[in-house]
Amino acid sequence: MKKPISIVVANRKGGVGKTTLVVNLAAELASRGKNTLVIDMDTQANTTFGLGTNPTEKIPTVHSIFFEKFFSIEKAILRTKWNNLYLIPANPMFEHSAIASNTILSTKLQSSSIYNNFDFILIDTPPSLDSLLLNAVVASDYLLIPFTPNFLSTMGIKSLARALFKIAIQENPSLRLLGFVPVMMYKKLKYHKKLTSEIADQYGQSKLLPIIRPDLKLVEAFEAQTPVKFYAPSAKSTKDFEALSDEILKRIDNLV
Repeated sequence: MKKPISIVVANRKGGVGKTTLVVNLAAELASRGKNTLVIDMDTQANTTFGLGTNPTEKIPTVHSIFFEKFFSIEKAILRTKWNNLYLIPANPMFEHSAIASNTILSTKLQSSSIYNNFDFILIDTPPSLDSLLLNAVVASDYLLIPFTPNFLSTMGIKSLARALFKIAIQENPSLRLLGFVPVMMYKKLKYHKKLTSEIADQYGQSKLLPIIRPDLKLVEAFEAQTPVKFYAPSAKSTKDFEALSDEILKRIDNLV
């Protein structure tokens, strides 16, 4: 059976919309009939919360694979309340220093039945260059980088790109950059346009993906632990994620 498409969402700067992107892109893919698995590698567990699960030490999580040698990752899969959308939650109490290898996640996924049951795997990552992020990168086919149009966020992109270029060559040479997603961007704000233009100049205009505009409905949806697609189907951010998903699916079809 065809291997699912794995997308890691990363930026070394926090607060740039990683969780927003993972939760709502996954919901959009699921709504299109794609069996979608979200893996929350970030011990802040925001994605876990955003998909309707309250983080707790008492449930199996993706982080169990790092301290239980014979743990089967399928045991951590939770079915969300939305069709085709599944979650492997995070453990907010996990200590990052306990990880001995960057290939543990990849090995566990390959030896499981997960590859036979899903069309997409989306992986949320911590905002730091540690073994959790590296495990996610090694296990993925594509890299998606969200950023908010501000100086620190764009610096995070450059720092991440430099680091991951070296890692990809050594441990996952097939990893491809899917693109950059401007999050919380005002189209008409000159400063936002300037920073996104700088990203386009450095990495190519084709690497810029459709923007996600600021929208109070996104905030309300997260508080309700519901993707905006299902919380406010007519919201402008819902339309933005539809456009983003269209473009991502088109790019993947062209790259495969």
